[in-house]
Amino acid sequence: MKTEVYSWRVSADLKSALEREARRRKASLSALLDLAARDWLSKGYAETQGDEEQLRLQKAAAQCFGAFAGRDAHRSENVGQELRQRLRKKYDR
Repeated sequence: MKTEVYSWRVSADLKSALEREARRRKASLSALLDLAARDWLSKGYAETQGDEEQLRLQKAAAQCFGAFAGRDAHRSENVGQELRQRLRKKYDR
């Protein structure tokens, strides 16, 4: 038995579309909204499970990540200084 009330404002277009769909299904508007809400909630749970699967896959893939080997481990930190040195050398400044 339904005992709780919830109301919200919708656009005239949305209300007309909902009423039209309820008539098409030969159901009341409240039954249609109840069905839509239950369907949305059940799909939301399934999407959460998909997110958990994505996290599991990302963790598994992260074990395969590595770093490129190079002569200067701090190259990205020193790129500005290195660029200035090369420009001075090239343009003799």
